Amino acid sequence: MYKYLSILLFFWLCFLSCENNKKNDISTKPEDSVEDDSGVNALIEIPAGTLEKWEYNKRTGEIELELINDKPRIINYLGYPANYGMIPKTLLSKENGGDGDPIDVIVLGPPESKGSIVKCKIIGVLYLIDKSEQDYKLIAISENSNFKDINDIEELRTSYDGILKIIEIWFTNYKSGGRMKSNGYGDSKRALNILKNARSQFFNSL
Repeated sequence: MYKYLSILLFFWLCFLSCENNKKNDISTKPEDSVEDDSGVNALIEIPAGTLEKWEYNKRTGEIELELINDKPRIINYLGYPANYGMIPKTLLSKENGGDGDPIDVIVLGPPESKGSIVKCKIIGVLYLIDKSEQDYKLIAISENSNFKDINDIEELRTSYDGILKIIEIWFTNYKSGGRMKSNGYGDSKRALNILKNARSQFFNSL
């Protein structure tokens, strides 16, 4: 009997180990290039068109619903205009235009499932000011997008008029009280430099 219990315990521990690995296996590999190839993996926290504010918890490895006064945070505005998430294995301190968390990314393309990993291409960055603090939002295009051939922010502006304006209007208005301001967009080169810096900060923090 003890023999069978030991076997059962062994397989149960193996199962838990696999589950934990799956839960935390959301990161791009350290050797993945961001300088020579703009293709990166993005973790989708909030699918396009939705209103609930979900966020990845670095401590638990789970995507959790943000709470305000013990109540789910629901965006009091139109739904997210694009998929929203973060780039795994990045870290951006407040001194470097972040909030001490992985860098945020707006992923243009069809709605993706919450928690999905999406391969995308960084094409630019939206410079926001949130209560006097710099808040970078990388702009990316998913490999499933109709405009996956776009390589830079100006190409998107020229070929698909209005998209960048919609994104800028949404992110500067979804929080009440005029809290968010915009300093416009930066190109892919500036965005990739921000990403490179955030990647460096992450590995230096280990």
